[in-house]
This record gives sequence, structure tokens and C-alpha cells, in this order.
Amino acid sequence: MSLFFSRLRVGVRRSSVSFLLSNGFSTSLRQTSPCYVLGARPCLEFSHHNRLGTLSIGDVNPEKYCVTRLEKKVCVDLVHNDLSDTVVTIGASHGWVASLKDDGILRLHDDLNPYALYKDPICIPLPPLVTLPHCQTKIITNVSMSSSSPEDDEDCVVAVKFLGPQLSFCKPAGKSKPEWTNVKIEYPCFYSSRVMFSKNYNMFLIFGSGGHLICAWDPCDPSDDLVYKSLRFENPPKLPTNIRELMDSCCMSQHLVESTSTGEIFLVKQYRKTADIVEGVAKMKTEYLMVYKIDEEGNAVYTQDMGDLTMFLSKSEPFCIPSTSFPGFRPNWVYIKDFDETTFVDVELDGCPFLDVEPKDADREAKEQAHDRNEHDEAISCRKQTARVCITAMVQVE
Repeated sequence: MSLFFSRLRVGVRRSSVSFLLSNGFSTSLRQTSPCYVLGARPCLEFSHHNRLGTLSIGDVNPEKYCVTRLEKKVCVDLVHNDLSDTVVTIGASHGWVASLKDDGILRLHDDLNPYALYKDPICIPLPPLVTLPHCQTKIITNVSMSSSSPEDDEDCVVAVKFLGPQLSFCKPAGKSKPEWTNVKIEYPCFYSSRVMFSKNYNMFLIFGSGGHLICAWDPCDPSDDLVYKSLRFENPPKLPTNIRELMDSCCMSQHLVESTSTGEIFLVKQYRKTADIVEGVAKMKTEYLMVYKIDEEGNAVYTQDMGDLTMFLSKSEPFCIPSTSFPGFRPNWVYIKDFDETTFVDVELDGCPFLDVEPKDADREAKEQAHDRNEHDEAISCRKQTARVCITAMVQVE
């Protein structure tokens, strides 16, 4: 694999002229069992000017699932997003979440990390976003970081992938005044893709949706250029007709997932279709999953064996853990958790989810909060929104 990514550095260089609300799994500092943010119960003194609530988290371990209400206080707008969408929370990376307000400033927060000190939360405002010609910076696909310490790591790079051709990078704690390096992606197949940081190869990577291209940006050699490379798909499975027809009826999303414990990078193809429409919003359900491992020659090799690894997918940063380090998690499984779906896939089987769990825990939590705080009409109204953040923001602290 190292050979493939070393070739990325000397590949064809393409010069450039220059929100999707996404919340989900994440990684951070200490090695603890993955958990997810369930909600925030407004405090007794909750008001328009004091929008604090106590954080509730759930353990995603299927053998010891439990919900814990912490004493930690967080801004409820980060968890539920306010009614007028003046604050939009973007999915987690390394235990941090990003928020984009109507002032156009992107901010990093450690509030939703249950292991961060709540009495002194960190909020890092980044420089004002710069919009390249024929691009937009209002809708963000995802945010990725090269380390878990954007507040004091001079080498930490924050990457922001916008819906469309713009990709932006910033060093919040760099020696010089923080500023954006903006890149305009040439190929439309990357417009809806997400960016991820490879620790093993110290590069930001993006996979082109539905295609065979991967592009990279090297933070050690920052510029407004991207490096492109083709992937070759090897060992494709022979699928029965009914599976192929099912896949044709689905929309496909693709995830690059790195295992920091083994150094492997996986490409996961997730096929989803509309299962229901609730209040005009489509509720998506995973119908099929395919996993490829990218080898050192740049081949994406279909596999049904991830070894000891357990993988987690959502609309935010995906990650892997060694299952032997976390009793209760099964090896070779993919856990999928989103605001409209909780399910599991055994990669060794046929790729179809075998367990579909409706996310009723968040609904139950919302009802309990409403019962306990029914005098706070604004907070109740806020909780009645689609739980876009509260049941999908997950943290796995390294």
C-alpha cells in the first residue's frame, strides 16, 4: 500500500485556480469504548440566553448497551441545532465537532467529547471562509483533521470539504496567522465525496464517487495542487441477479476507512434506498455493503475478511477498532448508525444487513426530557426536530 501512496506524490499534478449536516462516528485521544451522543437535557435555568443542557451518551457495545447522563453541560444548539438553523453542527473528527453559524465562521468544539473537561470547553474559531469562483461554502460535506489537538499542535491541519469543487485547509495553531489554502477540484466525481486523513501516509485522501479516481493532498508540501491516481478493482464478486437488481435500485455512497492499528485502508460501498418518508423526509435503509482493501499497488481488492477489525460507519468520520481490545464487539463486522438507521453487517456473509434496529432510544430520551422540562417550550420544540445530531454524534477516544 505504501508503494501506491508514494506514487501519488509523483503522479500527474492538476493545477487549480485557486452542508449537508453530517454527524457521526469519530476518534479522539484515549482508548475507550465507542459511544454516541444521545442528547442534551436542558438545565433548570435553561433560557434563551442560557442554552445549556447535561449530556447523555450511549455505549454502542451491543453486549452492554446503556445510556449515561453526565454532569457535563453543553450548548444544546450543538446537539439539536436551533429552530432557525443559525447553528449547524458538522460531524465529528478526533472527538471534535465543527459548527457553522450564519456569520460564516467555522468553529471547532470539544463540548460533545464526553471525556473533555466541561468546565473549560474549547472553541476554536477558524478564519472567515473564502469562496472560490464558481464554488460555494454554505453546505459542508465533512470536516477532517490530521491530529486530535487543533488548539496547540502547530502541525494539525483541518480540512473542509464543501459540496461542489472546493476543498479548504487550515492550520489553527500554526506559527503564522491561520489562513485558508483553497483548492478547486477538477473532476465532478469528487463534488459530493468526503475527505479523510490517513495517519499512516500523512495525506488527506478523497475517493471519487462512482468512479476509479482517488486524489490526495500532502500537508507536508502544501499547495493548491492535488495529486490524482486511478484505482483498479480486483476480484469482483459474482453476484446473483436479485442482488444486482437490488443494487441498481439503490443510491450508493463510498467510504474510505483507515485502520490505524494495522495500517490498512478499506473502500466501503454502501447501497441504500428509501424505506419510508416521514414528514416529507426520506428515511434511508442500507440494503447491501461491499468492502474492498486497497493494496500497495493501488488495487481495490474485494474482501470478506477484515481480520480482527470492527468498522463503524455514519455520515461523519468512519473508523476501525481491533475487536480483541474491546470485548463485546465482533470482528469482521460493520456497525452502521445514522439518524434514520441502526444496523449491522457481517462482512463474511453476503453483505446484507441481518439486524435492523430502529433508533427508538433517542425518541424515548426526548420524551423523558419533555416530561422533565415541559416548562421549557422552546427546548421541547427543539427536541421535536429530526434528531440530526443527537443520535449520530459518536466518539471513540484513543
